[in-house]
Amino acid sequence: MTREQITRLIGGAFGLVFVEVDAGALPSPASVALRVLAVAAFLGLAVALRRARPAGSSGAGRFGREYWLVVALEVVAGVAGIVVIKAALHAPQATVAWISFVVGLHFLGLAVVWRRPRLHWLAAGLTACGAAGLALAGCGCPAAAIAATAGVVPGRCCSARCGGVSSRRPRKV
Repeated sequence: MTREQITRLIGGAFGLVFVEVDAGALPSPASVALRVLAVAAFLGLAVALRRARPAGSSGAGRFGREYWLVVALEVVAGVAGIVVIKAALHAPQATVAWISFVVGLHFLGLAVVWRRPRLHWLAAGLTACGAAGLALAGCGCPAAAIAATAGVVPGRCCSARCGGVSSRRPRKV
């Protein structure tokens, strides 16, 4: 697999995890349906990526020092926020929203580091879902509403944007 394909597989995996973890807060029929669809979509992505012929290595250098700096900042912000949300604010239902918010900011950093302006859209969407989930948690909304807004929707967005198989040839960097 090329680095571009690996990047798409990672995005698809994160989307799958978002849906699998957060769909549990929804009513059972919706939860089961969303989880089954998420697994099917991920398996379809894996098969499509496996069958795709590498068209070049447009992803050269993608996982360098700048990438790992963005990931490290994401981990620090994520863990610090979760500690504050659970210990100081006593609002564990807001954790998924914080994670979406931080992952959105992570994609903003990656858009800059990788010089991929289209990732700004994904970053904006995930960050907005996270902010909306935090607002819902702050208003005392049910956990299912928070999970759907800040977990399931971002999971689908992440799967669609990162995991989507493009028919275009990769640009040379």
